[in-house]
Amino acid sequence: MNIDQANATAVERMVESQPILVGVGKALEVIPDMKENLLLHAGPPITWDRASGPMRGAITGALIFEGKAHDEAEAQALVESGEIELAPCHHYNAVGPMAGLTSPSMEVYIVEDRKFGHKTFSNLNEGYGKVLRYGAYSQEVIDRLTWMNKTMAPVLHEALAASGGLDLKALLSEALHMGDEGHNRNKAGSILFLKALAPHIVRAAPDSGTAADILQAIGDNALAVLNPVMAACKAMADAAHGIEGSTLVSTMARNGTDFGIRVSGLGERWFTGPVGQPKGLYFPGYTAEDGSGDIGDSVITETAGIGGFAMATAPAIVTFVSGTPRDAMNATLEMYEICETEHKYFTMPVLDFRGTPVGIDIRKVIETGITPRINTGIAHKNAGVGQVGAGLVRPPMNVFEEALVAFAERYNI
Repeated sequence: MNIDQANATAVERMVESQPILVGVGKALEVIPDMKENLLLHAGPPITWDRASGPMRGAITGALIFEGKAHDEAEAQALVESGEIELAPCHHYNAVGPMAGLTSPSMEVYIVEDRKFGHKTFSNLNEGYGKVLRYGAYSQEVIDRLTWMNKTMAPVLHEALAASGGLDLKALLSEALHMGDEGHNRNKAGSILFLKALAPHIVRAAPDSGTAADILQAIGDNALAVLNPVMAACKAMADAAHGIEGSTLVSTMARNGTDFGIRVSGLGERWFTGPVGQPKGLYFPGYTAEDGSGDIGDSVITETAGIGGFAMATAPAIVTFVSGTPRDAMNATLEMYEICETEHKYFTMPVLDFRGTPVGIDIRKVIETGITPRINTGIAHKNAGVGQVGAGLVRPPMNVFEEALVAFAERYNI
């Protein structure tokens, strides 16, 4: 067995993946094996009794949205009774930011990898603050989700069909040259997203008022493109998964309680450890005492070589997650030490168009003692509140240590 060759194959597949945003559809109808009683969530598997405040809040909100519960007590009873099942988004070719809740009736983005043939999915982005993915579930949150589902999603689907699909790797490549890092800073990418779809949205909308509302919703949301970008990164990472003998990380995800990784050459097994507490900047009126533990599937961006790995090209990100432009540069430079190679298509002008670090190797993480850097939002620790800040965090080292031990056992090394 040649580990280096296996890793070269895995990272080449990740880099050469061609994720195209092709449409929007109802989760129950487009996600394979999705069920009426199933809720998908971020991170590795979790149960209600171990779920964090924001995860419980998002589960509650999803069940209210589905008309199956009225409050947290009813939501808890349904989940604990077994009437409602919980499963990771990653088990269904999907991803979701923060709590990541995707319910059967929700509309989701559909991304097709035209190089390797598989599809991935992500829910729609609500914007900042008091939103479902951060554990809020008030009536205004439900009303917003309903409008996105019934009004915005069908128009986006028609617009994407008319556009012939949106090349998300090309969009990301351009956005990285415009000051984005692809995870917490997506201002340029969201503008490019809006620019590409605006004419088609105007033509697809039933009237000018609806078109204006949709254009404004996307234009006002600097994270509008995050969710399809996450689905694109999921497609890239999945292309690298399942390579016999590879030590590359093909999944990183958090559920607010556990941080989990999966390794290309180790199949579907999760390696988990306790999530960290993000360090960063808090919205007025909140402090670190209010913050929940690390949560979300959005770390799939770092898995695919952007986000915290591309901070050098997005120095303004520090105004949102804390630090200095020099810190952003150092973050990227450090990540080269644990990665297989440099990305062919995701390049950074500030580093003379050097490719971003890509292909996290569990061997290098252990050898160097360096864990991946992650940009993240911060949810309030209590259900129902929402976002309170943004910052930086790292995975626990034990997940890489346990994965390497399992790899040695699996391959008799």
